[in-house]
Amino acid sequence: MELFFLLFLLASLSSLSDPALGIRLPDPIRDRPLRAPSGPVKVAVFALGSFWRSEASFGCLPGVVRTSVGYSGGSKPNPEYRNLGDHAECVMVEYDPNLIQFKQLLDVFWASHDSRQVFGQGPDVGDQYRSIIFTNGTLEARLAAASKEREQTKSRSSIVTTQILQIGIFHPAESEHQKFELKRNRFLMQLIGNMPEDELVSSTLAAKLNGYAAELCSPETQKKIDARIGDILKNGWPVLRNI
Repeated sequence: MELFFLLFLLASLSSLSDPALGIRLPDPIRDRPLRAPSGPVKVAVFALGSFWRSEASFGCLPGVVRTSVGYSGGSKPNPEYRNLGDHAECVMVEYDPNLIQFKQLLDVFWASHDSRQVFGQGPDVGDQYRSIIFTNGTLEARLAAASKEREQTKSRSSIVTTQILQIGIFHPAESEHQKFELKRNRFLMQLIGNMPEDELVSSTLAAKLNGYAAELCSPETQKKIDARIGDILKNGWPVLRNI
C-alpha cells in the first residue's frame, strides 16, 4: 500500500499557496529535459529558513544542475549544525545560465518563504533561519535589490527583513542534511540504487528527486516522474538513472 501511495502522490502546487504564511508561487518556469549543462555553471546562494526544505524548493527547477546545503553569512570558522554561531542555514544552487536566470531563482526565493517574518521561519525560531540573498558581483546585487523593492511594494504594512550580502565562504553542512527530503523516502532511495553520499550531493537526478519527494516540482514534472517510476516498476524494478 505504501508503494501504491508513493506512485500516485501528485501534489497540486496551488495548494501550497497559503496567505496566512505569506507563501506564494512564482510564475511557472517551463520544464526542459534533464541534460548536461552546455557551458560553465553559475552559483547562487540563498538563506530562507530551514535548509532541508530550501534545497528541495530549487532542486526541481529546469536548468538547476546541483544543490547542496550549508552555512554562510557569519564569522564563525567551521560551523556545525549544533554550533553554527552567527551563520544562517543556506542552500547553494548551481545552475546553467542558458536555461535559467538569476532573476528566476529570485522569484522562487521570494515565493518559498515569508521574508517579513522576524527571527525565524514558520515554526523554526532563531537567527540561523533569517532571510538572505547572497550576491556575486554588482549585477546580481542590483537584481536582488530591485526584487526586494518589488517585494516591499506589495505591502507596506510590514517590512521585508531580507538581507542582501556579498557572498563569502560557504561551509558545506554535514552529510545527513544533504538531500534531506529524498533520504526520508526509502522507496526513492532504493529506486536510485541507494546512491552514496558524495554522489547525492553532485547528482542532478538526486536534486530533482529531492524536490519531487517534497512535492515541490511543477505539476508537469511531478507527472513525468510518476510515469517514469510506473514504467520502471512494470519492467522489473531497474535502477532509476534519468528522468
